[in-house]
Amino acid sequence: MKKPRLAAKHIGVGVIAFHLFTSAAHLTAADFLPTLKVGSRTYTNVSVTTVTATDIYFQHTQGMGNAKLKNLGADEQKRFHFDAVKSKEVDRQQRAASQRYHQEIAARKPASKPSAPPEDGVVPVTEDNGDPVVTKLYARSFRGRRSPPIVVDQWLTPPPDVKGKFVLLDFWATWCGPCRQSIPHLNALQAKFKDHLVVVGLSDETPEGMRKMASPRVDYYVGTDPQARTRTAVEVQGIPHAMLLDPEGIVRFEGQPLYLDERGLEQLITKYSK
Repeated sequence: MKKPRLAAKHIGVGVIAFHLFTSAAHLTAADFLPTLKVGSRTYTNVSVTTVTATDIYFQHTQGMGNAKLKNLGADEQKRFHFDAVKSKEVDRQQRAASQRYHQEIAARKPASKPSAPPEDGVVPVTEDNGDPVVTKLYARSFRGRRSPPIVVDQWLTPPPDVKGKFVLLDFWATWCGPCRQSIPHLNALQAKFKDHLVVVGLSDETPEGMRKMASPRVDYYVGTDPQARTRTAVEVQGIPHAMLLDPEGIVRFEGQPLYLDERGLEQLITKYSK
């Protein structure tokens, strides 16, 4: 695995959202800010992408960031319609949902269903208009639609630059055998398509737990979200589970990462590049 460097130190906020490509309908070009002050950190050339009841997601000179609305100044809170009562309730609901999720995971681990090939050896992949389609998923399908926000609490690698690139997001865990078997394949895809692709491994384990994995070596970007916000939104029930997002944030492939070979990935990149 690449030498760890926490994104909290790079971006300057405690919780970071890798909020790819999504935008709220009410936001306009007016939501460009020359500067945005969050605590002791000042961001420059800020373009707001999404505002929720609790958070603001944005791009800035050094990359992507996220901040709690409650940590903004009074003028910014007013601008983005911060409601302290509503924010507190949403935070409470999110904490409760996260606690339920981890209770369910603890109850069934390590028996979590892996999205591995069936025993008869038949790979459940077909084609739809030339695109590879996995017919058996252990998650909610988003193919042909915009993905949910991809939230990263901490990076164990330098955060990636995803502008204009495809993103292959892999839900995984260090304790999951099929996940570890997929790592060399993902390494190869990142190396071959590095000019067009960013591979991101996202786990809901703690950074400390993830760093204990000595092998196999991971040669792509790795982040963790212990609250499992993205995994919950995608309703992932079995890992590994991968999603390929085009530069507009539309999901073009989903399923076990080994089902996306170099030929299929090249076809998708060629077809859905701008």
